[in-house]
Order: sequence, then C-alpha cells, then structure tokens
Amino acid sequence: MSKYELIADESNIHWGFYDASLHPVLTIDDGDTVVFYTESGRKDLVTALGDRISSQLIDIFSHHEQAFGAHIMTGPVCINGAKQGDVLEVNIKDIQTRYDWGYNGFRPLVGGLPEDFPYSRVVVIDVDKEKGLADWGAGVKVPIKPFFGNFGVAPPKSYGKVPSTPPAAWGGNTDNKEFVTGTKIFFPIFNDGALFSVGDGHGCQGDGEANINGIEMGLIGTFEFKVRKDLSINLPIAESETHHIFMGFDPILDNAAKIALRETIYFLKNSKGLHPDDAYTLCSLAVDLRVTQIVNGYKGVHAMLPKSIF
Repeated sequence: MSKYELIADESNIHWGFYDASLHPVLTIDDGDTVVFYTESGRKDLVTALGDRISSQLIDIFSHHEQAFGAHIMTGPVCINGAKQGDVLEVNIKDIQTRYDWGYNGFRPLVGGLPEDFPYSRVVVIDVDKEKGLADWGAGVKVPIKPFFGNFGVAPPKSYGKVPSTPPAAWGGNTDNKEFVTGTKIFFPIFNDGALFSVGDGHGCQGDGEANINGIEMGLIGTFEFKVRKDLSINLPIAESETHHIFMGFDPILDNAAKIALRETIYFLKNSKGLHPDDAYTLCSLAVDLRVTQIVNGYKGVHAMLPKSIF
C-alpha cells in the first residue's frame, strides 16, 4: 500500500462546489493512504493576518473565485477500482491542526438566529497548538478537537456543479463533530473512481454550529481509502470507536430526525437481525438523536447507536 501527500494549492482545489466532471488531481489504489494539507480562509483576512497566511492560500485567492459555498476543497482524488454503486470507506487515521490561527464569523440572513444578529462579524482566533486551546479574546478559551466539516465523493454526473454548502447523499457539508481521528465514514459512490474531496477544517464546533461557523482553519488529515463492494448504502454512515452513527439531512429538522431514525432501524434489522418493532424500541431506549447542524439549508441530525449494548 502506498502513502501520498496532497498539499492544497491553486492547482488542486475547487472552491465552493462539487462536480463529477472535475479532473482528478491524484489517482491512488484501493487501500492507499493520503495525507491532506487543507486550507481555510477568507480574502478579507489577508491584511489582518499578514505573514501568518501561507503562500499557498494567497495563491488560491489569486487564481480562484469562490463559487457557491465558502469551502476550499482539496481534490478530487480518484480511487482505482471504485465503481458506481460501490461504497467508499474512509478511515480517518489522524487529524492535526495546521496553523496557529483560525476564524469564526456570522453575517446577515444566515445562522441559527439571523433575526437577532442582522450584521456581519468575523474574528481571528489564536490557536495554542501545544496546549490545545483556542482564544478569540472574549475571556473564554475552548479546547481544540479537530475534524473536517466537509468531505465526500462526487455527486451524480447529471447534477453538474452543486454547492458545497448543504450535506447530501455524497457527503458534503455534514459538519459532524464526531468525525474525529479513529472514525470511519462510508459514502455511496456515484461515479467510477469515487472522486473524493475534503475541506472545511474545524478546530472545534458545538452540535448545531449555531452561528454558521466552527473554528474554521487549515488541518492536516491522514485518510486511508478502501473500496467496499460488499456494502450498499443510500446515505453516508459512520463508525467511531464507541458508536455506529447514522445521518439524516432535510430542510425540515423533524424530517432529518426521521431519516436518521429510519437509517438506524434499517441497520439494526439487516446487520443485527432485529425485528423492526424491536429496533424501533431500541432506538427509544439507547440511541441518542443529536442535532448536527441547523445552518446549512439542509439541516442535519445524527443518531448515535452505542456499540457497547451488543
């Protein structure tokens, strides 16, 4: 098995969208590992950050314009042997902060409380990598727990260029803080090669992502890729060291919760042999429904099924 490095620069990113017609920036084999060095930032932060901004990010700003979403996506990566209808298993081997800064912002008409905060604000956040703490000058420091908010495979080719903002069947902007080191995420594949991309590094985030941002920052992520021809799924699912995780996405939060529940019941029936009645009961007794995010158009709910009960 081989290991590659992919450092985000103006030649290997796409900004704010997914698109199955994008040419792969790297081709790997089933079982290979890629270390992604991602970027996150806004052009209006260049002056405020000065030489803390990398030359690669400056080049991205110079050569690219943001399309639909704010996410600077590294990729896509083609996985040899991946076929439409297969499942891509992405094993997160490691995630590290890349820089000593991140940012958080909100703006009118978006976020969880747009009527209460009808103006724009962005703050630079200092990250103490040694202590694992983040400080935005408000007198409160928060612990760093990095994860990627946005990753996945290319959508069906017939969709064309789609915004990176909402979560969807191919992954996208899931903003799930459970996707830390040691987690495996499984994506349905819609195109040969899968065409995987990653971005939207978060230093930390609360469930809900209330004001539309976590700590947005560049991360270093080490991912191992496996093509699974023995699985069939309709939505991304995940497995941490302690839980099976099932997701639902919909503009209406209630519907997202129902989708996550149905995905859990489907798993319990087909993988654990439970009758649907018993699976539904188990969901009420042992499964936690958590609001992933409320700010991406399509809201997210994830169901946490503890492995320990089995």
